[in-house]
Amino acid sequence: MVSLFDIQQLGEAKIPSPLRLRTAALDGEPSLQPVNYVCDDGRVLYRIELDSPGQTVSTSDLGELEKAGPREKLFFAPGRVHAAIVTCGGLCPGLNDVIRSIVMTLWNQYGVRHISGIRFGYRGLLPDAPWERMPLEPATVARIHRQGGTILGAARGGGAHTAAIVDTLQRLGVDMLFTIGGDGTQKGAAKIAAEIGARGLPIAVVGVPKTIDNDLSFVEKSFGFETAVTEGLRAVEGAHTEAEDAVNGVGLVKLMGRESGFIAAHAALASNDADFVLVPEVPFDLDGDNGFLAHLERRVKKSGHALVVVAEGAGQKYVEEQGEDAGGNKKLGDIGVFLRKRIQAHFEQRATELSMKYIDPSYMIRSMPACASDSIYCARLGANAVHAAMTGRTACLVGRVNNRLVHVPIGAASDRRNRVDPEGALWRDVVSDTGQPLVMTN
Repeated sequence: MVSLFDIQQLGEAKIPSPLRLRTAALDGEPSLQPVNYVCDDGRVLYRIELDSPGQTVSTSDLGELEKAGPREKLFFAPGRVHAAIVTCGGLCPGLNDVIRSIVMTLWNQYGVRHISGIRFGYRGLLPDAPWERMPLEPATVARIHRQGGTILGAARGGGAHTAAIVDTLQRLGVDMLFTIGGDGTQKGAAKIAAEIGARGLPIAVVGVPKTIDNDLSFVEKSFGFETAVTEGLRAVEGAHTEAEDAVNGVGLVKLMGRESGFIAAHAALASNDADFVLVPEVPFDLDGDNGFLAHLERRVKKSGHALVVVAEGAGQKYVEEQGEDAGGNKKLGDIGVFLRKRIQAHFEQRATELSMKYIDPSYMIRSMPACASDSIYCARLGANAVHAAMTGRTACLVGRVNNRLVHVPIGAASDRRNRVDPEGALWRDVVSDTGQPLVMTN
């Protein structure tokens, strides 16, 4: 029976790994299974909660994900491999960390000497791309994790030209393509892998999930998220200080989160100072006795100040969309600027003094180097992406589920987005911490 979490492989892995990992037990006794290599049958359960004590369930009902890690047998002969790396979409903390990890693992552990960096996303794989490929080796990437952004450049678009991209991969003799990007990138990678399969080509496509909003399905955490929360918290704390030290001060901070409000929710919980958190998943009215503006006015009158954290995708019904970008994503209206104007107008209409401070740190956060925990996570994701590709696994990405690194089919991860559950524990804690009404609609 085909499972949602089944991982595709290009063929049987027969080539001994050069990693020379331990294959005997610690006490020196022979072991039937390798100790350091990951067994191909190793699985991680996706659902780990039971509805009642002693509940009887089958592992198929819980969802079994394949464990990530080095295998004893490879599909590709390391000395003949040509690997390519591409970074797509917008910037995110940790991109350079992942690039570095992939290159170092390919070069130092597997002896791969032909590694190409593709410039500016999928556009760099189109036939008319004006950018030369960047040869990558340890000396090239040794210290890139100290800087933000990506040495390969990032761009949206190009992913729709699947056939042309696969033509380029064939022409270049690429054996494995590492796609570092979010929802749109991985959807493009799934199409590329499908076209490769239709042509019967031995090319592995392995993704590393990059979405600063943390909204890929079946992936517990995407890299860059913790850095985004940490840096977003600085803006939240600054806005709170400005609001608290002014007469009728209101601090308004817009954080990233197009369709999912995880950054706003986590930054607010980390600060313990937010009075309102507005996210795309929870609708709100502006006007009326139970609308946001009335509640904000009452909070200012009671406390003398208020702090509002809004995700960029919240309240889009109030602002005009600006079409689509090159990647097919909707260009959102600016809810932050809109709310600033509406809050100011609301207080002016009531002849009430207001000291308003608005902070939008979006692009500052995106371009930051990764924090320590994100950097470690990136290193592990990159290394395990290489382990997966070398064994011929394809159309998959490496992610973390229940604190274990696993392989997730790209189609499953990009099929739908993770969102803040308005009935879930995270949002319940946000409402409790802020003291905002559970519902702000009339």
